[in-house]
Amino acid sequence: MPEGEPGAAALTHASVLHLLLRRLRVPLLLVTVVFAVSVAGFTLVPGADADGRPSAPLSLFHAFYFVTYTATTIGFGEVPVAFSDAQRMWATVVIYLSVITWTYTLLTLLAAVQDGSFLRAIAAIRFERRVRRIVEPFLLVLGCGDTGLRLTRIFDRLGMRFVVVEIDPARLQTLELEDFRHDVVAIQDDASRPQALVRAGLRHGNCRAVLALTNDDAANLAAVITASLLNPRATMIARSHTAETTTLMQASGKPRIVDPFVAFAEQLAMALRAPGCYRLFDWLTALRGTPLPAELAPPTGAWIVCGYGRFGRAVGHRLRESGCEVRVIEPTAIGDDDAGIEVIVGDGTRRETLDRAGIADASAIVVGTASDLRNLAIARLAQAIAPSLFIVLRQNEADNALLFEHFRADLVMRPSEIIADECVALLTSPLLLRFLGHVRRQTDGWADEVIHRLRDASGKESPLTWELRIDRDRAPAVCARGVDASAAPLRLGDLLRSPRDRNARIEASVLLALRAGRETLLPTDDWKLAEGDELLFGGTEAARRHVEIGLYDPGVLDYLVTGREPGRQWPWQRSRRAA
Repeated sequence: MPEGEPGAAALTHASVLHLLLRRLRVPLLLVTVVFAVSVAGFTLVPGADADGRPSAPLSLFHAFYFVTYTATTIGFGEVPVAFSDAQRMWATVVIYLSVITWTYTLLTLLAAVQDGSFLRAIAAIRFERRVRRIVEPFLLVLGCGDTGLRLTRIFDRLGMRFVVVEIDPARLQTLELEDFRHDVVAIQDDASRPQALVRAGLRHGNCRAVLALTNDDAANLAAVITASLLNPRATMIARSHTAETTTLMQASGKPRIVDPFVAFAEQLAMALRAPGCYRLFDWLTALRGTPLPAELAPPTGAWIVCGYGRFGRAVGHRLRESGCEVRVIEPTAIGDDDAGIEVIVGDGTRRETLDRAGIADASAIVVGTASDLRNLAIARLAQAIAPSLFIVLRQNEADNALLFEHFRADLVMRPSEIIADECVALLTSPLLLRFLGHVRRQTDGWADEVIHRLRDASGKESPLTWELRIDRDRAPAVCARGVDASAAPLRLGDLLRSPRDRNARIEASVLLALRAGRETLLPTDDWKLAEGDELLFGGTEAARRHVEIGLYDPGVLDYLVTGREPGRQWPWQRSRRAA
């Protein structure tokens, strides 16, 4: 464990002891007083001998011994001799006093261990212990709302460990009810506190990335600054809602800023410019096994934007840049920064407002307020007025997914999905993000060619994408062949041959190659491989396994390149020869 974290744990143990002693101070003092008075009484009350004559009181030791087993309700009887009536009367008083005192003490102890502060301290101790025991790389997820919950599900499915910091106990309870393959390591704390991040393993040697995904820009900014100072090697991904927060984050470090509103606006502009490119983009970022969607072609006429907050402003600007006429419905007038945009001041849930915005001759409407129910109400009214209207809806809460599915808008913007998909791509497939950046700038013809390649490789369902770096750890056979001057050169097409039959092609295609910072889109089969190359594949899981066979086995790789059978016979080769 890095230096500094044991100190945090020690402070937590000290706080637990402090809480207990503070709550039990009066009961313990009362037990001590009752015990002392009881012992003193027995040393003063005279006893009686066997004939009933007065005798000396109990010694200090015998008095202490008797009170000890009496107060603890063990009860060995009257020792060392039978008591006098006065001693029995005092013993009765001692019994009642001790029972009442111990009852009060035990009730106070039960109340103390059920106290919220005590339970949080105990949970913090257990949490720190579990974090210290993590031996594999893990991700630190700050915030477990819709986005964080979606990410944890994906991470668990991919076999990636994660630690969660969430301030809302209800969200933590939801997380605990999830059916994860690994035990959830989570704590209720404020992600803006540096101590909380250190306790969650920020300085742990296996902390690979920090994802600041809360709904509070201030908390996300604090997390970015803390991570950049305490663990600058970790990948930093942050959610930002304002330009000011984005500027501050970039000044304090080099995090990857995710703004779902800007990202969606850029995707909408791409769909307007090149529907085929949007289709490819949407297919590659969908969940594994998603069917190829139909081509979406938003209209280029007049657009009504209902709600001109962060989302509406981002969409409105991109629509204007795409050459569309934009009309904004907003309850209050907007600032001078958006001069040139037609603004209709009013309530979008009223027909009179939509009529003034020209809903009858508009081509599309974007409903993007912060309320899901309000968005649905506006969209239903607009659809009733103009049934052929192209409708774009903003869904804020994942719990309302059923309502939005039944409405069947042409396009639904879900911030949690956009953020989660980009985070997963950043952490698992950075080359995919590079490729998607090229997709945004390409033509429909190019996109159709890529879709055709991927459909030939993996069918109509979204392909599996994976990355490969040619190095001695992940491709030892390739690197060994590269230093052999007598060996035939290895080309990209050789990796796409089947180890069962080199004349057959596996179900995969290479989308991007990266060499020394230079990118090559859709490299050909003649592309010569070299150590240090990075490749982005798209295809099936079976194709991925076939590629890995050649990466590690020199005999199989030589067969793929030259056609010479390896010395070791694979089962499928023996069956082919027998046939």
